[in-house]
Amino acid sequence: MKKDKPDNIVFSEEHGYNASLLPYATSVGAPVIKADDLAGWKSMGIHKVNKEFESKFNELKAQYQNLIEEFQWNELLYNARFSFEPIVGEIYHLYKDNNGVNFLSLIAPEEWNKEHVGTFRLNSDKKWVLINHRTAAF
Repeated sequence: MKKDKPDNIVFSEEHGYNASLLPYATSVGAPVIKADDLAGWKSMGIHKVNKEFESKFNELKAQYQNLIEEFQWNELLYNARFSFEPIVGEIYHLYKDNNGVNFLSLIAPEEWNKEHVGTFRLNSDKKWVLINHRTAAF
């Protein structure tokens, strides 16, 4: 096999002299081409993204917990005993009677001596909004 060109000359039959077009060094005097170490950049990026995901996850978890708590309060109130039609925007008080049955009343906790569970307002969506509570109900 016969070589027409020396080893330090970059030549090919298809492209000719193309040393300046190649992405790598073709002679001993050419500058060293090193790939950047991206491990630190990637690690920092991964850490930052994971923190953001963790923060969003915790935010969604808190929203979920609040939703469950709202659902439980509303379930408790809609299953309570009352003999009147609640009015939107009014404040009502939930009590527990001597038999352990929940009932709804307009009478404030300071006005009588019953086991007060919580104070609520009925909003326009017919959802009971907790104003305050004194004991664990569920």
